[in-house]
Amino acid sequence: MPKKSFALRIDEEVLNAVEKWAADEFRSTNGQLEWIISRALKEAGRQRKRSKGSEPDEIIPK
Repeated sequence: MPKKSFALRIDEEVLNAVEKWAADEFRSTNGQLEWIISRALKEAGRQRKRSKGSEPDEIIPK
């Protein structure tokens, strides 16, 4: 799936915590943010399931 760039305004303390968490897990800050957002979407039942190489097609139930 192609990735899209955008600007993010975030509290400095929150960013510092995310950067430390990312370093602890050997991820980039961007990778950590993607992982956090993906996990939150799945937990909220809003992540769409994708077939390999296709666009999202259905919502994964909780």
